Amino acid sequence: MRSVGVLVMAYGTPSSREGVAAYYTRIRHGRAPSPEQLADLVRRYDAIGGTSPLAARTTDQVRELAVALERRAPGVYDVCLGAKYEEPLIEDAAAGLRAAGITRVVGLPLAPHSSSMSTDQYHERAAAALGDAIDYRPLGAWWEEPGFADLIAARVLSALEVVPPQRRTTTEVVFSAHSLPQRILVAGDTYPAQLRASAELAARRAGLRHFDLAWQSAGRTDEPWLGPDILQVLRDKRAEGFTDVVVCPIGFVSDHLEVLYDIDVEARAVGQGIGLNVVRTASLNDDPAFIAVLASLVERA
Repeated sequence: MRSVGVLVMAYGTPSSREGVAAYYTRIRHGRAPSPEQLADLVRRYDAIGGTSPLAARTTDQVRELAVALERRAPGVYDVCLGAKYEEPLIEDAAAGLRAAGITRVVGLPLAPHSSSMSTDQYHERAAAALGDAIDYRPLGAWWEEPGFADLIAARVLSALEVVPPQRRTTTEVVFSAHSLPQRILVAGDTYPAQLRASAELAARRAGLRHFDLAWQSAGRTDEPWLGPDILQVLRDKRAEGFTDVVVCPIGFVSDHLEVLYDIDVEARAVGQGIGLNVVRTASLNDDPAFIAVLASLVERA
């Protein structure tokens, strides 16, 4: 019998157009969106093909992680996926591990930076669902895991090669992550500091002389969110004389709406309107080198 469970946790996304309304209601904590809000979200999904590939990309990552861990330690790990807002939910995955007789569980959020409003909530739900009888080992921020910064740096360098050589001196690299409400700062949340530190590490590995930070995908609420927003940063870069910007969404590990729409559609449209070429780094998805980073992380936990 396998002795160690690996509960891989992600945000979740609707797998079909028909599931968008229910999903939107869940992320709003049971409050149904207005017809205008729903139409706007559907419009964004339509712009990237109708649905987000996040569910498929996450499934791929979990499957490949299971394969990698089985190769390293045959018969030891039981790897499963639990999502915050879409089936299979974190609680359902935890119930499956309990039913399998697992006594130790490693909690792995598919997010390199931790926050009280994101990954900490994953862990709280997982620990509550697993119960006191199971030894739960939550993984916090893992952006410092050996190999991660090197993967990001390699993607930055590959994206820079897309820019014509004669324009690279007027090219800026902007690292981005999902914005969160500014109220996280009141409790001393280190999420913004983690973004800066991880970006600095990746920039050093890539040999960048300068770079910048931005926040993206802020929620449509009345409260203030972390900034500056990436769209404003792009406008500022053009005003400073940059002709090209490489956007590296370092806070995300797979293709999904916040990458494929917020950057590939919205940010590029802003760039086109102001004469700025916007290039994005490739997502990690199920790159074997990235899966190896996750496998090593789990083993040490």
